[in-house]
Amino acid sequence: MTDRILDVLGEKEILATFFVQGRWVEAYPDVAGRIVPAGHLVGNHSHYHARMPLLSGTGFRSDVRTAAAIIEERLGVDPRPWFRCPFGAGADRRRIHERLAALGYRDVGWDVDARDWFVRQPRRLAGSVHRRAVEHGDGAVLLFHGWPAVTPATLPELIDRLRDDGAEFVRIDALPDLPVSPPEPARVAAALAVEPSTPTRAAG
Repeated sequence: MTDRILDVLGEKEILATFFVQGRWVEAYPDVAGRIVPAGHLVGNHSHYHARMPLLSGTGFRSDVRTAAAIIEERLGVDPRPWFRCPFGAGADRRRIHERLAALGYRDVGWDVDARDWFVRQPRRLAGSVHRRAVEHGDGAVLLFHGWPAVTPATLPELIDRLRDDGAEFVRIDALPDLPVSPPEPARVAAALAVEPSTPTRAAG
């Protein structure tokens, strides 16, 4: 489905941020290879998608560095400083953020979890994300996933509705202030491969 998301973003002339796992890049090199040439930003989403607070210091560094090495080799970009913790950083986020900082990263959270892994109807999902993005206001970061079929089916309507409200879509490196992972683990599916996050200055 990530290839279809890339198609939609291209048609709508939207730049997004993709947080990718190292093992996903290895498994889907053709799809992953489309991200950078299209102008999207790439961040590190770990290698194994483990809960980072459960890893030892050595395991943490190995997981992050393994993913980074694969991303750099296959996609030709250094994902630093952008990192998104699988499931969020959790209650132990201070220690996680310190570990990430030592590796040259900062944790990037989200303002609106689309819950596209749960909501099956595109119109319902578009309405829910639109409402919450507008409620948040300027600089909202929206979290989507690359594997649910509903995501590429939802994005065209959502993008049009947000643009009608005056939203400008940008990559996260264009936002002055970024959220960090919630203090409690978020309900994000462990099977995800890519988390395209479509931030806007106005709402989204």
